[in-house]
Amino acid sequence: MIDQTAVIHPSAIVEDGAIIGAGVHIGPFCLVGANVEIGEGTVLKSHVVVNGHTRIGKDNTIYQFASVGEANQDLKYAGEPTRVEIGDRNRIRESVTVHRGTTQGGGLTKIGSDNLLMVNAHVAHDCVVGNRCILANNATMAGHVTLDDFVIIGGMTAIHQFCTIGSHVMVGGCSGVAQDVPPYVIAQGNHATPFGVNIEGLKRRGFAKETIHAIRNAYKLLYRSGKTLDEAKLEIAELANEHAEVQPFSDFFARSTRGLIR
Repeated sequence: MIDQTAVIHPSAIVEDGAIIGAGVHIGPFCLVGANVEIGEGTVLKSHVVVNGHTRIGKDNTIYQFASVGEANQDLKYAGEPTRVEIGDRNRIRESVTVHRGTTQGGGLTKIGSDNLLMVNAHVAHDCVVGNRCILANNATMAGHVTLDDFVIIGGMTAIHQFCTIGSHVMVGGCSGVAQDVPPYVIAQGNHATPFGVNIEGLKRRGFAKETIHAIRNAYKLLYRSGKTLDEAKLEIAELANEHAEVQPFSDFFARSTRGLIR
């Protein structure tokens, strides 16, 4: 079903069964598969492939040569009807690749809203990207990676399978992330290690001084106190009782499966 207000270039191919919303613009030489749904106001610039069981929300802009929803690179994948879901107002730049999920990983690759995926970024099968994240040029996510909200991944950085990156994290360019990165942290290097709290990012997002101070204290307990991880977790949990913004540390510890960067 194609809305009458959609604009589709004559050279584009939109297969029967695709759902194209109001005001969608599909540029020259694009391919949209039969099981694709594109929400209103979304723009496909040119030479964009959107395939598989893929749902894209409203007001996204996808630039030339991007590939969204294609078969993933997991050798176990046997063509199952797994999915990609993308939210609203994302900017997906040139040559970005977003691959569909696997049955072993839950069957879904998911990207939230208001994200910027720069040139040649890769989102592999079963990844989850939150809201307002930035993946700089050539940032690479292996399978099953999770990025929480407001994460920035620097250019040429690679993230190992099954890693989780907490909210408000900044990972510097040319890094290799092999373990989980707690929220609010700046990480850098190969393998990535912690370099303090993302204070500038928190200021830009309106965190109060006393809140940032509490987050810094939690960071110091985790990385500078000389305490064991279990001891630090207990004291951070106590700090979270006084400062709600510290609670994401404790929540993250419960989710972490690959161990924390140290």
